[in-house]
Amino acid sequence: MLRRTSLGTLGLSIGGILTVVGFWAYFVVDNATLNLVGFFYGIPLLLGGLALKASELHPVPLREPTPASVLTLREQQATATQNQIRKDVTRYRYGQRAHLDSSLTHLGLSPTDEECPVLVGVQEVETEGAYTLVLEFESPLIPLEVWQEKQDKIAGFFGPGVKATVSQAGDQKVDVALIATAAEKEPVASLN
Repeated sequence: MLRRTSLGTLGLSIGGILTVVGFWAYFVVDNATLNLVGFFYGIPLLLGGLALKASELHPVPLREPTPASVLTLREQQATATQNQIRKDVTRYRYGQRAHLDSSLTHLGLSPTDEECPVLVGVQEVETEGAYTLVLEFESPLIPLEVWQEKQDKIAGFFGPGVKATVSQAGDQKVDVALIATAAEKEPVASLN
């Protein structure tokens, strides 16, 4: 639940209420304790909320709800990297230009801030019995051919245990499917 809660909005709300109570206590009630709460807690929370709100990156929406069969596959086959990506992009982030911006820069898919593709959707599907995390990018300045040239590099970057495929998702949109392969599971230590 906290992943889906904007800390900026929370800070603005609580800080705003405490600040108003502090000013009310100072001017109307003449209550020093409430006055101090407003000034020493309310104003810093309000300013912190404003700072977080200014650097807030909203969660990427799921294209459609994940079916129960795919959730089962996720539990059985998803790599740690697939799980981390899914969790990171579906929560509020702070201080970043875009979701996966550093990964795209490392892969050579974001030469400048203006050319950076934007992650606009995520979907969990099954591909030939394998768990697949599909990332939908809006990519008006990076053509599909460039994405396809980087396909092996994408798989290596998000691997091991992942195969990547790139496809056209629509006008100026590209889907990157991260497909779990027969990942080598670490053996579980026996107590015997």
